[in-house]
Amino acid sequence: MKNSSVRIISLIPSGTEILAALGLTDAMVGRSHECDYPPEITDLPICTKARLDSNIPSDKIHDQINDLLQSALSIYQVKTDIVEQLQPTHILTQDQCHVCAVSLKEVEKAVDELTQSSPQVISLRPNLLEDVWHDIERVANIFDVDAVKVLENLEARVKICQQKIQGLSLEELPTVACIEWTNPLMVAANWIPELTNLAGGQSLFCVTGQPSPNLKWETLLVSNPDVIIFMPCGFNLNRTRQEAQLITQQPDWQKLHATKSGRVYITDGNAYFNRPGPRLVDSLEIMAEILHPEIFEYGYKGTAWERL
Repeated sequence: MKNSSVRIISLIPSGTEILAALGLTDAMVGRSHECDYPPEITDLPICTKARLDSNIPSDKIHDQINDLLQSALSIYQVKTDIVEQLQPTHILTQDQCHVCAVSLKEVEKAVDELTQSSPQVISLRPNLLEDVWHDIERVANIFDVDAVKVLENLEARVKICQQKIQGLSLEELPTVACIEWTNPLMVAANWIPELTNLAGGQSLFCVTGQPSPNLKWETLLVSNPDVIIFMPCGFNLNRTRQEAQLITQQPDWQKLHATKSGRVYITDGNAYFNRPGPRLVDSLEIMAEILHPEIFEYGYKGTAWERL
């Protein structure tokens, strides 16, 4: 990067990971309260805070989110005083999801209040894997760095997955339900159906590139998927285990094909599946390892996913 006076605040974890992949962490001066990877950025000042408590049960979180949105409040706040002190030249944010991170409107409002700087706001809105590649390229262009090697590496890893599952017949491609929220029950959409299909599964209940829909318990029972994968938004492996175990108490859970065959899995959705950045390729590899252990062994088991 030619300009050493660049000062970037990233208000979204996937944006932070894109900056890191492009070698731009040294230009970062601040982050969101959710940006926790790579480890070297965790000492940076935190520029956002949540208006809700993420330690309460998932149905209560859902209610709190709805209450905040109905009262026209953002779920997250920008700490304008800290942003002011940091004097950023650029702020990286998103307008993909009001629930995942601070909203674009909230960021623009904060920027309007700044007196010491007038940073350029870069907003990401990915719905598909290809959108993530475009975001990486766009961020690289803005900061005058080269994205070619980064993208070639990511795309090569996707191709390896595709090549390894090419010989599988339709019968060998399991039907998969990816659960993004447990109470109410929601299915993971956007890029998740795409990852599922690329990893040698058949995605159920949702459309690639579309928002995550609610799922009726009866629909899950009737469709009876071969595999169920829990990846609740913002939850790590331990929290996901707790959430998934509550679901297993539902009537007829034991009758499900996935339960009987021991093909119910938990993942660290917060680190992987929920973040539309470079680690979506790790997410694809995790999915491949879960769906086809006879073909793939990347070594993610135990840290990124486990059998429930």
